[in-house]
Amino acid sequence: MSDTTRQSDEILSAAKQSLALQRDGGVHRRASSIGQGSARLKRDNLMKKVRNVALAVFAIWIGTGVIGAIIGGIGFWGVMLLAVATVVALGVFSQFPKVKVPKRADINKGDVRQMVARTELWLEHQRSALPAPAVKLVEDMGVQLDALGLQLEKVPADHEAMREIRQLVGETLPEMIDSYRAIPTHLRTEQRAGATPDEQLVAGLGKISREIDSVTRQLAQGSLDDLAIKHRYLDYKYGEGMEEGSGVPLPDFSLDQQKTAG
Repeated sequence: MSDTTRQSDEILSAAKQSLALQRDGGVHRRASSIGQGSARLKRDNLMKKVRNVALAVFAIWIGTGVIGAIIGGIGFWGVMLLAVATVVALGVFSQFPKVKVPKRADINKGDVRQMVARTELWLEHQRSALPAPAVKLVEDMGVQLDALGLQLEKVPADHEAMREIRQLVGETLPEMIDSYRAIPTHLRTEQRAGATPDEQLVAGLGKISREIDSVTRQLAQGSLDDLAIKHRYLDYKYGEGMEEGSGVPLPDFSLDQQKTAG
C-alpha cells in the first residue's frame, strides 16, 4: 500500500471516529478553547456580560426604589413589574456582547501578542469545516501558540523575529485554511498532483506547527542557556562539584562570571 493510499485510509477512519464523537457529545469538546489566549478573550467577554447585567439590574432596582419613594410605594403590581424587568434584563444583557470572532482581514492587525490570541480564537471557529486530522493539529497548535505568546512577552516589539511570526501566524496559517475552505466539499477527497486537498491541508498544518515550535525554541534559547548556567552553578556549589559526565571539577567562579563565560 502506498503512502498516499495509507494516508487516505487514515483520514477516512478519523472522519468516521469524528462522526461518532459528534453523536456522543463531541460538540461540547469542540466548543472548548484550544489555548489560553482564546480562553482569555472569551473570559474577558464574559466579564463584560456580568458587568452589564449587574449595572442593568442595579439601575432597575434603584429606579423602582426612587419611584416608590415618590409615590409612596409600588404595590403588588409594581413588585411584579420589577420582577419581570429584572428577568428581562438578565435575559437580554447575558447575551450581549457576544464573543466577536476575528474576521480574516483583522487577524494580522495590531500588536503581535494580541494577534496570536486572535488567531487562536479564529482557528477555533474553523474546526467544524476541517477534516479530523487537521482538527487535531489545530487543537495542538493552541498549546504551541500559548507557548509562543509567553515568549513574546519578553521580546521587544522591534525584534527581528516579529516579522516572521506575523507572516507565519497571521498570514500563512489562515490563508492555508481559507484556501482549503474555498474548495467544494465533494472535491476535498479527490486526488490531484498525488494528494487530496485533505492530505495537503494536514501536511501544510504540520509544517506550520513545526515552524511555530522552532521559532518558540529560538526565542526561548536565552532562558534555556541562563537556566543551564544556574544549574551548573548549583551543582558546583551544593552538589559534588563535578560537571556531570566529565570527571573534571568545575572552576571556582561566581554566577555572574559564569554568565559572562556562557
